[in-house]
Amino acid sequence: MLDQRNHQGKFAEDYVRALASAAGLLVYKDDLDHDGIDLGFRHPGRSGYIASPAIEAQIKSWSAPATQGPDLLFRGLNEVQYNKLAAGPFLVPRYLFLVVVPAESEHYARVETDGLMLSRLCYYRGFEGEEPILDPSPKRYATVRVPLGNVLTVRALRELVGAPTGSPA
Repeated sequence: MLDQRNHQGKFAEDYVRALASAAGLLVYKDDLDHDGIDLGFRHPGRSGYIASPAIEAQIKSWSAPATQGPDLLFRGLNEVQYNKLAAGPFLVPRYLFLVVVPAESEHYARVETDGLMLSRLCYYRGFEGEEPILDPSPKRYATVRVPLGNVLTVRALRELVGAPTGSPA
């Protein structure tokens, strides 16, 4: 049995994988999380002039969300992790995917007559144009504002990747 932290993190990755599958996207994972990226997402085709458009994401889970106005205030990235998302420009755009989960793991998913329901929502935030933190420390944490309106859905994930937003082929 996984401990709470690992169970929560695995559920968050699987939640996003389910969205990617529904979106018809390929999911890839580096053999080592050395660059701050948990998963990559690629459209297996052309989108306009671009072949195989892609994005990469750091995926975090959170069971005690804090909000301020229209934003989640996430304090789960240390400054080094933050810079791995913000210190671009990157050839492949990078995002933070923040999966809000129930505090109790038995509430992560439930089966209903209409199908499987995964609990809570995933939010996203890009970092293009953000300034990296000078002299980052793994002991200090950055506060990241994640708009509550940025809900990661099948359509939103396809749009972030740059895939056509119609039905997956």
